Amino acid sequence: MAKKIFDILPPEELKKKKVKEFPLEKELEFKLFLPKTRLEKSLILIPLVLIITGAVFYFTLSRAEIEIWPETELKTFETKLTVDKGIENINFLANLIPGISFEEEKIFSQEFPSSGKKLIEKKAEGVIRVFNDSQQGQILVAQTRFQPPLEKFRPSLETGENPWFRTRERIVIPAKGYKDVKVVADAPGEKYNIEPSTFSVPGLAGSPQYTFIYGKSFESMKEGLKKETPEVTQEDLKKAEELLKEKAAREIKDALKDKIPSEFIVLEGASKTEILETFSLDRAGAELEKFTFQVKAQALTISFKKEDLENFSKEFIISKIPSDKKIDQKSLKIEYLPETINLETGKIVLSLNLESKVYSDIDKVSLKQGLSGKSLTETQFFLQNQPEINRAKVKLWPFWVKQVPENLEKIKIRLNID
Repeated sequence: MAKKIFDILPPEELKKKKVKEFPLEKELEFKLFLPKTRLEKSLILIPLVLIITGAVFYFTLSRAEIEIWPETELKTFETKLTVDKGIENINFLANLIPGISFEEEKIFSQEFPSSGKKLIEKKAEGVIRVFNDSQQGQILVAQTRFQPPLEKFRPSLETGENPWFRTRERIVIPAKGYKDVKVVADAPGEKYNIEPSTFSVPGLAGSPQYTFIYGKSFESMKEGLKKETPEVTQEDLKKAEELLKEKAAREIKDALKDKIPSEFIVLEGASKTEILETFSLDRAGAELEKFTFQVKAQALTISFKKEDLENFSKEFIISKIPSDKKIDQKSLKIEYLPETINLETGKIVLSLNLESKVYSDIDKVSLKQGLSGKSLTETQFFLQNQPEINRAKVKLWPFWVKQVPENLEKIKIRLNID
């Protein structure tokens, strides 16, 4: 059996220390005004005053401070615990604690560059007034060519480019009359957007009608275009979807984590992320340098309060130890591992390993009653014979006090758990 240690500090060793730790708030002074002729009487009164003062100190200021280290035993336990989001309170009998579900839903949007290139070609269009100065009507078939002077084209036409504008339909110009006709350039490009001009009809060259049939425009030709432009491709959309889905899954998980209060425990594997919808505001083929893609994501988890886990663990240990024992809550250690996680049913089964120091409950009132009025020797003997006590330290104050006060309120007991 381990030898119990009891520190009983004798008054002689504590004399200086106690005076420093518990200084009197003020000194009591007694001044006796007696005639000199009664000196003998004064010498008798002074010791009497000192005795009375000492008694006052003893009965009003004396106290005992007792520190006790109880016998402890380290206990370990194993059990199963189910986290269930279908309950609201702890069920100690069924090993259940409430599960709390958290959910976050968010739309993620990001702009992406287009990688495709597209050649846009448009032919210039306009209206020509065709004049017929001859004495007879003139029929012009569809696709009849009208040619302005070459200097009208800026920049100049290159080899293979024709300086023509064509009619879209068959027309009849009356003798000595005119008709406004819609024409379109022979080829695409900005250079066909010419200023107002006169037009000849190359198809009539070599005939008398060549000088009688001609055209004039009073407004510039418009919308001639030939350029390369960015284009959204199907591959662009696919790549954007993959990148944004990865980003959304990562960020929705972080957003959910930030939403959960710190007093909740979230297990690895007890969360789920899901992409609900993907869509682009622009389609493949759109003539854009950039396009916007969006992803709608959701994250959910089942968690539980750390406080609920601790309360269950304490009550479980208490249920497994004798009723006269207590647990040292500061020494409580909880290890938990998930055995099964089912987010559909909202249940998690945990395997618990619990550890805590256990000690006998000490009745402070009974202990004070047993120590009341005892001398230091009697106090030491009394404490040594308490099986639930491993070690104790007794301090008496003031320094000349040699026994525990009889007043229970003057006895202070403090438990220390190593």
